[in-house]
Amino acid sequence: MSLFYFVSFLSILFSLLVIFTKNPVYSVLALIATFFTFTIQYILLNAQFLAVVNFIVYMGAIMVLFLFVLMLMNLNKESEPMKSNLIKVVGVIAGGTLLVTLVGATKMLQTSEVSALPNSDIGLVENLGKVLFNEFLLPFELSSILLLTALVGAVLLAKKDKRTQNG
Repeated sequence: MSLFYFVSFLSILFSLLVIFTKNPVYSVLALIATFFTFTIQYILLNAQFLAVVNFIVYMGAIMVLFLFVLMLMNLNKESEPMKSNLIKVVGVIAGGTLLVTLVGATKMLQTSEVSALPNSDIGLVENLGKVLFNEFLLPFELSSILLLTALVGAVLLAKKDKRTQNG
């Protein structure tokens, strides 16, 4: 149980670093560390599939994309426009709304002892595969055909037309 609290503390610490760090590259690196602590939490909850998906998709693909975009933007203080007072007021209102929501949510929480799950195999990939390929086979196959169609469409749209280049 102490590992849970330690990883939760690290998760909160890294998420605060994401918000309060001035350098956007350091902010993205803190976001990667936050996602890594989420992966550890998923492993502690016996949800291996979610842990692997979180590790590959969020930490691998999306965060690398964020870093590339930030490096391509070449942010510096001279090119950053001054923010208007309206944007600052909207930011304060949004932050206050978030604070009120968090306070209301913590008041609704009931501090009860965490009990063991009745089925400890609930997050295993094997059980997910059995359910996915037995009960949900048709929607799974339809979504794969939809993704394949989108992939072919994207390739056709990105392909240069030779007739327009020569003519």
